Amino acid sequence: MKGWKEIPDGGLILEPGNSVEYKTGSWRAKRPVWDKEKCINCLICWIQCPDNAIIVENEKIRGINYDYCKGCGICASICPKEAISMEEEK
Repeated sequence: MKGWKEIPDGGLILEPGNSVEYKTGSWRAKRPVWDKEKCINCLICWIQCPDNAIIVENEKIRGINYDYCKGCGICASICPKEAISMEEEK
């Protein structure tokens, strides 16, 4: 898998469907932490995530794919139950 340093200049897409080749999670300064107990599986975070980093199986959230999450915090800011919090990346 390629990291952010191997991404072509200008964000060029050299071949279709190549986004899974670039693990961009190392960019983030903060990481979302999901609290399963608070979550009501409304899937608003999944819909709004620009990186498709929310893992959903059988219409329920199963976690966060940190390989692709850039830590933008959209998921935490729109969660109606505050089931996602942002913490400093370690």
